[in-house]
Amino acid sequence: GDQAVAETRYSVAEEVRDGTIVGNVAKDLGLEITSLPGRRFRVVSEREDAYFGVNQDNGDLYLLRKIDREELCQGSGVCLMELKIIVENPLEIHYVAVEIRDVNDHSPVFPEMEQRFKIGEQ
Repeated sequence: GDQAVAETRYSVAEEVRDGTIVGNVAKDLGLEITSLPGRRFRVVSEREDAYFGVNQDNGDLYLLRKIDREELCQGSGVCLMELKIIVENPLEIHYVAVEIRDVNDHSPVFPEMEQRFKIGEQ
């Protein structure tokens, strides 16, 4: 199909818990927050298992469930999810992209500490 150009781009780490707020999509798209509930502001997903939702009261884009990056984007490289956001009265269609960051790309400090504890216990 036609590749729509995302107007706004967000970034979220994989495996963050559901309910995590990705950004305020209404504000970033220049929508009037107070008008959202009457305009049926929503994310339209082509996947049955939607990952994102929007809060009609404040315009926040949030995670509905944890994202497994390996399952979603096999292989390395940038993992982008394109979201279609719709508001009605009048009808507007917006596209945003969310980059799913691999938590393993950045070596955390914790595993080394855990290893030290294990050595200390012996």
